[in-house]
Amino acid sequence: MTRRFHARGKVAVAGYAHSVIRRHSGRPLGALAIEVARAAIVDAGLRADQIDGFVTSALFPTFGPHRVQDGISTVSAEWLAARVGSTPRYVAGFSGIGQIPGAVALAVNALASGAADYVVLHRALHNPRGGYHDNPLREAAGAQQWTAPQGFGGPLPMIALPYTEYLNRYRADPDTLATVAVEARKNGARIPWSYWYGKPLTADEYLAAPMVSDPVRRFDCDLPVDGVAAFILTTAERAQDLSNRPVYVAGYASSAPPPQRLASHWPLDDIMAGGAATSRRLWETSGLRPDEVDLPQLYDGFSPFVYFWLESLGFCPPGEAHRLVGAGGIDSDLPGRLPVLSGGGALGNGRMHGIPQMLECYLQLSGRAGDRQRDGVRTAIACHSAPHYGGAVAYTAEPD
Repeated sequence: MTRRFHARGKVAVAGYAHSVIRRHSGRPLGALAIEVARAAIVDAGLRADQIDGFVTSALFPTFGPHRVQDGISTVSAEWLAARVGSTPRYVAGFSGIGQIPGAVALAVNALASGAADYVVLHRALHNPRGGYHDNPLREAAGAQQWTAPQGFGGPLPMIALPYTEYLNRYRADPDTLATVAVEARKNGARIPWSYWYGKPLTADEYLAAPMVSDPVRRFDCDLPVDGVAAFILTTAERAQDLSNRPVYVAGYASSAPPPQRLASHWPLDDIMAGGAATSRRLWETSGLRPDEVDLPQLYDGFSPFVYFWLESLGFCPPGEAHRLVGAGGIDSDLPGRLPVLSGGGALGNGRMHGIPQMLECYLQLSGRAGDRQRDGVRTAIACHSAPHYGGAVAYTAEPD
């Protein structure tokens, strides 16, 4: 049964702003967030006092003993709402699976219900100084007693194990994954705010980089950064009177909680089964089919995620993503290919944690991508995190 998204085409993205991405910013994250939010408001043709809604997903996506401080290492919706210069009626933060899709859902529901008229959706990312995978544990209890003493913890082995399963099950050549990293960096190198602006990557550089958790190499991992992005969302009717061409939210889907396994273990079958369910909900609510999507922006916090999303979404059969990629099927410079990383993704921008995907959909559908503008883009999807532990949002250039 097809269940259309109840607010399909009723809410639009009307403006944006993005900071320059740095490894470590010389300014507090909160100050950067205020500046970016105000710039997004101006970009949409609004005033700060017209903004009455704020949403975000303030997850601090880093591993290790890092202190979470609002306005310093993260920026909540409440913190930003108190400092932009508006009187909000709706303030909410998403906490769950699929950070960006969850935040978009909060904004859409607030606008469709009349709880807010103009919403700022922001994401502020921080890269703490010090060792990223430092482990301060002196003793391990519970499930960690079986993993921590062996050095098994955090996202790297979590990705390395299912990727190893994929390579073995489908007899894939691990060197083919170089194409994903090279494609992301090629496109990120064209974007002025990207950390990798002007710094493309070659396949030889990728293959020469060390393994960090075999078979995951250094350039298979996105780079922790400091950066902020903000979007203005409003009703489709109000968006018609603002400065930019609206981009409409056509539907969204978030993953269900995955099966409980050994700590930090994501079996390949769990990823693909959960991803298939997430994708099915996305197609049902948006009314789209894979062959109707002009611009799929796949999440690439780790390169193998691109394989998993390609197959979960139905862009190729199970086990065929490595062949599609190896044959040049995701080269965004060639006609008729799937431009899944045309916005650079996380590998080509830095760890903006779902923002590059959402932003590329907005820029291309609104005709604001400048020299990178693609012809004929009318539909797009932006994916976040792993297929079974994230979500996706569908966007269109027309309300229906």
